Amino acid sequence: MPLLLLAQLSTRDGVYTAVQAERGKAAYAKDCASCHAETLEGTGQAPPLTGDEFAANWKGQPLSELFDKIQGGMPADRPGQLSRATNADILAYLLSASKLPAGKTELDSGAEALQKIRFEAR
Repeated sequence: MPLLLLAQLSTRDGVYTAVQAERGKAAYAKDCASCHAETLEGTGQAPPLTGDEFAANWKGQPLSELFDKIQGGMPADRPGQLSRATNADILAYLLSASKLPAGKTELDSGAEALQKIRFEAR
């Protein structure tokens, strides 16, 4: 029986929408900027969420890994309190800030869908 190959997308394939990234920007400002800075550059122990270091940390990994880190551990003062939909919006904003292209379909917050998207920098 032949193995079924799952279609792989990358973050270069427009896996979120501009509208979703705008919602994510607002959620980021409310729930993330106090630790990671308004510019996403990180502060103190909070790592940057854009730039070369961020890209190197996640390169080649399924987007589900980054999403799960956000979902399970953020915000640090109340981990796991944001909905999966809100975290998908925030992740869309992070992709936008990394200058990855927007597409026509919103980023899905489902684990299976996120496992099929590989993080690649622009």
